[in-house]
Amino acid sequence: MLLEFEKPIVELETKLADMKQLALDSGVDVSDAVAKLEEKIETLKTETYRNLTRWQRVQLSRHVDRPYTFDYIHEITDEFIEIHGDRGVADDKAMVGGFGRIGQETFMFIGQQKGRNTKERQERRFGMPNPEGYRKALRLMRMAEKFNKPIVCLIDTPGAYPGLEAEERGQGEAIARNLKEMFSLKVPVICIVIGEGASGGALGIAIGDRVMMLENTWYSVISPESCSSILWRSWEFKEQAAEALKLTAEDMQSFGLVDKIIPEPLGGAHTDLKAMSKILKEEILSTVQELSAMSESDRIIQRIDKFSDMGVVVE
Repeated sequence: MLLEFEKPIVELETKLADMKQLALDSGVDVSDAVAKLEEKIETLKTETYRNLTRWQRVQLSRHVDRPYTFDYIHEITDEFIEIHGDRGVADDKAMVGGFGRIGQETFMFIGQQKGRNTKERQERRFGMPNPEGYRKALRLMRMAEKFNKPIVCLIDTPGAYPGLEAEERGQGEAIARNLKEMFSLKVPVICIVIGEGASGGALGIAIGDRVMMLENTWYSVISPESCSSILWRSWEFKEQAAEALKLTAEDMQSFGLVDKIIPEPLGGAHTDLKAMSKILKEEILSTVQELSAMSESDRIIQRIDKFSDMGVVVE
């Protein structure tokens, strides 16, 4: 999928490929021209991705080739065992998790999983969990606590599933219980937004000691399209809505809602999964080392204070 702001870059890259092919076919030395064009492409890329609008970052967060939870887990871990079911209703395939080993350290990985094709997207509901998904996540968190293993939550969802059956089975209660229980977990909890972070659907697995976002992700109570449809009765104003919502990683960090922005490879995480996974792996390991040096009680108190201090109240 080619995004509108990427077209000038692709045009130059196509021109570069043609130039190299011409030199190969004709034997003409065009190394100087190739070097200049490569430099021009690199400059254009840097300027383009450094100055993206909020809506453009939303588009990048939804790129069809963007890595999902399982992509990162399989790249980061040396061994992974998926755990299924909430032991109550069903195994929600929109919420996934299990134990993963990195070197000698074992982690509990939990995250929303979107689908790559039509069948998988329907099966996983585009990464929108039902109540049993959040109950499964909480079961896995309690299991991690039992075995004293740190928890890593990878957040990527358009929101909790809005269907009638989800409400009948207690969607709001399931998310609220996760919020309450995550505050008191005795093990280190790291939450990372890897794509979309929408509403309570994201927040249901996002109460942690450290909350981070990848560079081209968003985190907000509502999507730009939904905000536009409410305010303007049309999706056509989604770009203005994205600007008003201030939902990017930079915005969230400036508000004190996230602790750190994790840089992505130039062009986005989808351009180099291995490089992005390496960055993520190093960030997870260093953060866990920092959190493990704290006592359980200190971590819990700091976690509660962290979220209690968010927001502004004017009387």
